[in-house]
Amino acid sequence: MQVKRLQIDFNETRLVDISFDIVHSLALVGQSGSGKSLTLKALLGMLPSGMNVQMQIEAPFALERGKSIAFVPQNPFTALSAMTRIEAQMMMAHDEAQEIFEAVGLSASLLGRFPSELSGGQLQRVIIAMALSVRPKVLLLDEPTTALDPKTRERIIDLLLKLQEQMAFQMLFVTHDIASASALCEDLCVLQSGRVVEQGAMCRVLDAPQSDYTRTLIASSFAMREFRL
Repeated sequence: MQVKRLQIDFNETRLVDISFDIVHSLALVGQSGSGKSLTLKALLGMLPSGMNVQMQIEAPFALERGKSIAFVPQNPFTALSAMTRIEAQMMMAHDEAQEIFEAVGLSASLLGRFPSELSGGQLQRVIIAMALSVRPKVLLLDEPTTALDPKTRERIIDLLLKLQEQMAFQMLFVTHDIASASALCEDLCVLQSGRVVEQGAMCRVLDAPQSDYTRTLIASSFAMREFRL
């Protein structure tokens, strides 16, 4: 999927003006205020009505949010109803829910539980299962590993890699954590103040970043990862 000249304006100020390609898996990274969240919301059609959005998307499939494009939010706790059992929120037949739960490594017995009875890692798998239940062509992920402990984060990344291989969807991973992005994605696009600073193959950008901004992001991300471990 190619996103060409995605432009977001508010009060005659251009907040975002970028282009990027999702060939297999692309990480969109940047500090807070870089425009990555605005970009994600624009692709999902979730920006406030006061913002003007223009973009051209080219893809070999029809673009339909909730069908060809699915979304995994950052916080699974706020994405689920606390008072409703998991199965009732899956919105599919029991056999289908069991099948998709097995695909993400969850026991079907969890379908009868409430969200508060599951761990953070289990809830993230539930959200991934919901997103993949429509068999999307593109999966958009909004920092899905940020609130997880290191071991759970690693398991979620391994799960996404396995599911992508099995189901052949493209991924756009929006994050500030380059360390996680490097484990999940083939390509990297670095944003600063709504503009692309540099982009290319993940290994090339990490090995030879062209801007001071990118070098700072890389250094701080991996330093924080080492500290947490």
